[in-house]
Amino acid sequence: MKKVRVRFAPSPTGGLHLGGVRTALYNYLFAKKHKGDFILRIEDTDQSRYVEGAEQYIVECLAWCGIQPNEGPHQEGEYGPYRQSKRKDLYKKYAEELVQKGHAYYAFDTPEEIESLREKLKSEGKSNLQYGYHVRYDMRNSLSLPAAETEALLKINFPHVIRIKIEPNEIIQFKDMIRGDMEMDTNNIDDKVLLKADGMPTYHLAVVVDDYLMKITHVFRGEEWLPSAPVHILLWKYFGWKNRMPEWAHFPLILKPDGNGKLSKRDGERLGIPVFPMQWKDAAGDTLKGFKELGFLPEAFINMLALLGWNDGTEQEIFSLNELIAKFSIERVHASGAKFDYEKAKWFNHEWIKKSMGNGQWAIVKNIMEDAGIKIDDDEKLKKIIELVKDRCTLLTDFLHQSSFFFKAPQTIDTASIQPKWNEKKNQFFVELIRSYQLINQWQHDDLEKTFKEIAAASQIKSGDVLLPFRIMLVGAKYGPGVFDIASVLGKDETIKRIEHGLTLLNNKS
Repeated sequence: MKKVRVRFAPSPTGGLHLGGVRTALYNYLFAKKHKGDFILRIEDTDQSRYVEGAEQYIVECLAWCGIQPNEGPHQEGEYGPYRQSKRKDLYKKYAEELVQKGHAYYAFDTPEEIESLREKLKSEGKSNLQYGYHVRYDMRNSLSLPAAETEALLKINFPHVIRIKIEPNEIIQFKDMIRGDMEMDTNNIDDKVLLKADGMPTYHLAVVVDDYLMKITHVFRGEEWLPSAPVHILLWKYFGWKNRMPEWAHFPLILKPDGNGKLSKRDGERLGIPVFPMQWKDAAGDTLKGFKELGFLPEAFINMLALLGWNDGTEQEIFSLNELIAKFSIERVHASGAKFDYEKAKWFNHEWIKKSMGNGQWAIVKNIMEDAGIKIDDDEKLKKIIELVKDRCTLLTDFLHQSSFFFKAPQTIDTASIQPKWNEKKNQFFVELIRSYQLINQWQHDDLEKTFKEIAAASQIKSGDVLLPFRIMLVGAKYGPGVFDIASVLGKDETIKRIEHGLTLLNNKS
């Protein structure tokens, strides 16, 4: 059996959308499942839409997701170069070959002439406004012009393109691994440009030539390319490569949360949800936060993304990358679109935070804390705190809110939540608690709780009535893990210091 080789071929024209990352992920999973190769190829033939930094952004996104290519612009292999702009000289000879075989032709029409044609067809009430079999002989091309005139135009290098010659009244049949048997009528397909006037290929020519030369065995891409599939199939046939043609699969769209249409960057801005894996600065200069910056683990991100259009047939939802590789199959990818649910995405992240924080991921939290100006001198203390608060964290950024008070005393204390029920009896309870805590030998959760309850009983106060004030004194507000866990981590001196500060505020002493 031939070795599986798949490719992810994005255009560096902007940020890498969720749908693009999922395409890369499914290609990667399929390749690894079958012990094959995953190739990154940059399709930058449309230089007018090229965006500086977009290629590097794509590479960094894939690296963050953990789906590294075997070959690509930054991982050269024997089938490079992996940027189409660096392969420009390859394509012309293939386009010329199709002309010689009668499957393509030179077209000398100016943009104004093509626009005039469309306006004419429109005025005549025609529904098909494309440059194809029904109008090609009315235009300026090597099919309609005498051979001598064509030669003369080529000799003076008159601006021209090369178009594929689509024969009418044919049915193109192919099998899609997701959608099954497909049929498309060539009467609905126009004569696509294969080679542009600047000598650069269009996607249609470049993708087929590159897939052939790079020995791609399976082409998995978004369903927006489904209408182009017949053109690509015909090119494989016209080149005489049909026995080397890859298998096809077209992935469904990722839909807006309401299911009404494809999820776009604009929807992300409108709904306040991420649509990029990592932060991206768009053409307008706006910085759009990605999943990474919002506090997602890459494991959670790819887990969520994999299940956005695929499942393994069971109720399992939490998958590691290795589990996804083992269980992935193209046949179980859905043919219909999948709604993006940000709340569900956060659920995945919460589950992965609980699952992975003991496996080295604590270092990510350390970086978040230090970026916020909180110096971490004791990694073991941080690990202990993470274990205490991880169940309360949906996003990695939540660790800052849930943990910062362990490292520095809160700047404000929510005394307003204590004051209405504050009295001298409670004040004396905390005075006694300070005295007892100063004398305690074992500064552990159980000893702290036992002492606390004994003093409450002796003071004829319900423990529950002084637990909230105690928490607010230590944390500054009404949140956090168990209060005796907090005190045990803070240590004796810091705990007593915070109680004393709380009493000072509550008793209006400065």
